[in-house]
Amino acid sequence: METTEENKNNVRIYPIYKMLSWDLLFYYPIIFLFLTQVKKISAADVLLGESLYPIFKFMLLISTSAFIRKVGKRKSLIIANLINALSILSYIIAQNFTYVVIGQFLSAIAFNIKGIAETNVLYDALPKGRKRGSLFSKIDGKGTSWYYYIDAIFSIASGFLYVINAYIPLILCFIACIISTIISFKFQETKDITKNTITMKKYIEDIRQSFRYVFQSDRLKYLIIFGAILSGIMGMLTSLRSATLKQIGFPEQYFGIVFGILGIISGISSKNQHRFHNRFHNKTLAVLALPTTISSILIGLIVLGNFSYAVTISIILLLFLVQYINKGPFFILIRRYLNNFTTSSLREKISSFYNSTESISRAIIGLLASFLLRFTTASNTMFIIGCISTIIIVLLLDKMRNRVGLQPEEYSEKEIQFTEVK
Repeated sequence: METTEENKNNVRIYPIYKMLSWDLLFYYPIIFLFLTQVKKISAADVLLGESLYPIFKFMLLISTSAFIRKVGKRKSLIIANLINALSILSYIIAQNFTYVVIGQFLSAIAFNIKGIAETNVLYDALPKGRKRGSLFSKIDGKGTSWYYYIDAIFSIASGFLYVINAYIPLILCFIACIISTIISFKFQETKDITKNTITMKKYIEDIRQSFRYVFQSDRLKYLIIFGAILSGIMGMLTSLRSATLKQIGFPEQYFGIVFGILGIISGISSKNQHRFHNRFHNKTLAVLALPTTISSILIGLIVLGNFSYAVTISIILLLFLVQYINKGPFFILIRRYLNNFTTSSLREKISSFYNSTESISRAIIGLLASFLLRFTTASNTMFIIGCISTIIIVLLLDKMRNRVGLQPEEYSEKEIQFTEVK
């Protein structure tokens, strides 16, 4: 691939864009409290709303994928960030659960587009070669780590701002989405967009063919299933962590400090994701997954153990730390592993397939968590889901042993038939 000015521009802007746009700023430390305390929505309904989000993502996947192909990645990112701002606005003005559903629907559209277009904006701009994957993870990791750092600062601020006025953090989140939209204008398309040659019928056929290939590839099949399940677990834990702290009486104003510090740790680990890969090689996913699920079990046991408040909160925060350390590298490395041995045209379709599988996984896990919360506490919910997910992860790792993480020459010709010219 020729290193054009457009490519250089996109590579230069990408880390800054991802720092501000990878996920919502000011949002996660306080959204559970905001919806349950200010808007008087039950904890079970909050998780129900979150479980609708991946369902919406799955329903909208083909249309949003076709939309990106139609208008291009740059314009798609501009529109996605605007829609994200509207989703935050829906929470600010919410009067009942319906507004939450609308917000989750808008968020699903935005993150469907972002999930496909963002990483491909960077990957398309990088030169072909053996170092393309490592270069991608290095640049993507830089932006991700920067995001965690500023998210940590804003998270600390959001906890105290919430106590002053619960609406302030969400207003700042809305402003951050607008800034992300402005930065999106600075990206440039690296490929020609032929608007009149892509039909929905043709695109669905392309997707069907890529799905067939994925199911023929043991490597991709297990990577996608594993990544989707672990991503679903990590998504579910976001609200359950807040619910557990609320359950044990942790002061609201310190939520932001806790999640801010944990965000810094996650940023450091994401920046060093290559060290995880180089140190553990084909055991990397196991190292990231099992401590996450087992720590969820231990959190449930600690709360049940009736220890003193100081001991309980200390151990729980330590287990949260374990989860955040593993969260940082996972989202970068799973995309890197999925992009290996693929052509440019296949990458978007694999991303679509992964996003759809991830949506199904997050929906199932979210609905299960919402159901359990109607009958038991957040810590018990975390314990039950931790037990189930640990068993599933162990079984998957056993299946993946001789199918994932091999050297290129160890794969069959079928597995690497779409490998790019190196």
